[in-house]
Amino acid sequence: MSDERHPLPALDRRAADAMWADYARASPATVRASAEYTVEAFGDSVELADALLAEVLHGSKRATAELVDAHIADGDALPRVGSHWVVCDGTGAPRLILRSIELRIGTFSSVDAQFAYDEGEDDRTLESWQREHRRYWQRTCAARGTVFSEESDEIMLERFRVVWPPEHAD
Repeated sequence: MSDERHPLPALDRRAADAMWADYARASPATVRASAEYTVEAFGDSVELADALLAEVLHGSKRATAELVDAHIADGDALPRVGSHWVVCDGTGAPRLILRSIELRIGTFSSVDAQFAYDEGEDDRTLESWQREHRRYWQRTCAARGTVFSEESDEIMLERFRVVWPPEHAD
């Protein structure tokens, strides 16, 4: 894959809301227990959104990490266990609904080899996780006018499962 990146388009919230309504009709008890959801894409570009979504669809990606400050800067509250998010592809179209099954706040050095493996990216090693996330957070922090700090930035570490649509659900 080339290093060329195209910014993500606006996410199709109307289509995401329709997908959520379908899920809510099919899983009313789950939605009653946790009715909040966000609409998001992985990464900061069309290419990264599609590549990471492909890893989820393939089944290798069942975790993700984001800087707490970045999540808040995007206007989103931190998720809680049981909350949902509608994942959009690089065109902004909703493709999946994920449900958070484990969350913790940590630092860069607190990420272990199992979490790196569960993220399902690159060769799934801790070394590649560190290299790629360092590059990603340096880039995204610079775009927000901040500087990434491995020592002090808090990272939201999330494990999830795919719950919708049925043909992709875990």
